[in-house]
Amino acid sequence: MQIIYKDNEIVVCVKPSGVLSAKDASGKPNMTDLLADELGANIVYPVHRLDKEVSGLMVFALTASSSAKLSADVSDHTRFQKEYLALVSGCPEQDKGIFEDLLFKDSSKNKVYVVKKLRKGVKKAKLEYEVLNKSDDKTLARVRLFTGRTHQIRVQFASRKMPIIGDRKYGGKPNENGIELYSCRLSFYHPETQEYLTFEKIPTIKI
Repeated sequence: MQIIYKDNEIVVCVKPSGVLSAKDASGKPNMTDLLADELGANIVYPVHRLDKEVSGLMVFALTASSSAKLSADVSDHTRFQKEYLALVSGCPEQDKGIFEDLLFKDSSKNKVYVVKKLRKGVKKAKLEYEVLNKSDDKTLARVRLFTGRTHQIRVQFASRKMPIIGDRKYGGKPNENGIELYSCRLSFYHPETQEYLTFEKIPTIKI
């Protein structure tokens, strides 16, 4: 377990690909159980999520009080900011931009779709991207989320014919490294001290 920071209230670590963010009914490996074992803690509280296939930085709470405060902050994207690196097929028309869409999640298929009209179950999604590097058929982009929807980055890029490399669910090309999407930066207020903290972990991505 790669732990970046720990105190009595929180722990920041790198979630590996293939591990669930939190415990569910499946019994599959999950970060809350793995961290509890690693730290000798009775309970570790999840406050945000990463898709099972996605790796990168996450923060967990170690007390109920900090869990409540961080969970409230996650929905406020001025207090809790998440940035990602995404390697996608194709190239956007502009090197910087904002994607805004309406997303609908089909829970029976565990898949999300871009739709045209608001209705029950549809939520607004917004992200900002900046191109860092590109080749003839691939683009490495840094992505900041303004909303935290299921599969948001994956489906918003795929809907523009730029699926993430390795993301076969949304039309991405098979890739030995799996989905090329990484949580690379977290910024948030410490739940007790209110100090503004920033953690960054940049993976090596070949393009």
